[in-house]
Amino acid sequence: MIAEIIAAGSEMLTPHRQDTNSLFLTAQLNDLGVEVAFKTIVGDNIDHLTGAARTALSRADIVIFSGGLGPTEDDLTREAAAAALGLEIRRDGDLLAALYKRFAARQMTMPPNNAKQADILEGATVLANPNGSAPGQLLDTVVDGYRKVVILLPGPPRELKPLFTEVVKPLLAATLPPRYLARRVLRMPLIPESHVDARTAPIYREYTDIQTTILAGHGEIQLHFVSSKTTLFEAQARVDELTSRIEAEMQDAIYSSQGESLEEVVLLMLEMRHLTLAAAESCTGGLLAQRLTAVPNSSRAFVGGAVVYTPELKTLFADVPEEIIETYGAVSPEVARALAEGIRSRTGATFGIATTGIAGPTAGTGLDADKPIGLVYIGLSDGRETRVKELHLNGDRDYVRWWASQHALELIRQTLLTNL
Repeated sequence: MIAEIIAAGSEMLTPHRQDTNSLFLTAQLNDLGVEVAFKTIVGDNIDHLTGAARTALSRADIVIFSGGLGPTEDDLTREAAAAALGLEIRRDGDLLAALYKRFAARQMTMPPNNAKQADILEGATVLANPNGSAPGQLLDTVVDGYRKVVILLPGPPRELKPLFTEVVKPLLAATLPPRYLARRVLRMPLIPESHVDARTAPIYREYTDIQTTILAGHGEIQLHFVSSKTTLFEAQARVDELTSRIEAEMQDAIYSSQGESLEEVVLLMLEMRHLTLAAAESCTGGLLAQRLTAVPNSSRAFVGGAVVYTPELKTLFADVPEEIIETYGAVSPEVARALAEGIRSRTGATFGIATTGIAGPTAGTGLDADKPIGLVYIGLSDGRETRVKELHLNGDRDYVRWWASQHALELIRQTLLTNL
């Protein structure tokens, strides 16, 4: 079965508010083996909302509305759903009494417009909402010969989330046909999307019962595989078969097959070999250390380091000879080499990693004035050998810094792979 989520509210069509409910609902529906095929945000307009509801009913088995159940004139979800389904709306006396009681308990007079929160679609089941004044509704009906489950939920997350998990989810689990989703994600750093697809498409196209999605961004490619079957074992076996074939094709280009981040994998590889790492960062300004220390227990492999932004601190904290900076400039392979060797020696770590470059938006100074923005050098030293990688990165300052940190982590990973 597939679902569509309709988020009602003009505020979510501005730059100031986001629809976060749909992310939560998607995860919950996936737990039930339901794939979310469509998500729609609609403003507070009855015609637009009714049209979106009709479209959803024509293509989804489960339609969930979030928001638009309040007491004001622009809360139109009930009316739009009723119009799309061709149903009447009735005012529930028990709900109306409960609303009056709710206001009385707060020593307040209920405004007349709050009464609309007691309006229920004909044939719908009322879903009690202990965290707010707007109850949810669930209608299990037939439209044009097909079963449709329509669910109306309040918009505030503190109301929607417990209402769905405690009431709606058990109701769906009891009435939906058994279905299970299995997922796998393969992650590959610093490789073009077109290269990945050219090598993997001939394989994943054979699996027409598995949904394949390729995502590119943040210096990596992700291959997402989703299988839906009547048993979890069958779904997992199917998706594992495909990922095994992709792993055989891409081999060491894949750094993660269970969702781990690149920094998690690097730290795990270091820890398994009882190795340690220290960092001397110039252009990345501590970003590499931040990524590593965001991983719990990273101190088992990452001992620390220094942000050495000025020439003086490169010498003070990483023992870079002044004459090297004065001769070659701070952005140079010679300085990257000296930084990596110096921070490794000063900290006693197994490996020293270093970054130096011109992140922009302005050019460097002194000997680095004529060097292009995006020029970055990564140094990695293990005490016996020091490798230096030269990068020419295109993009803004944040892009250059992130990609430099990604290249640094991948250089460590590849070095550890070749030294097994």
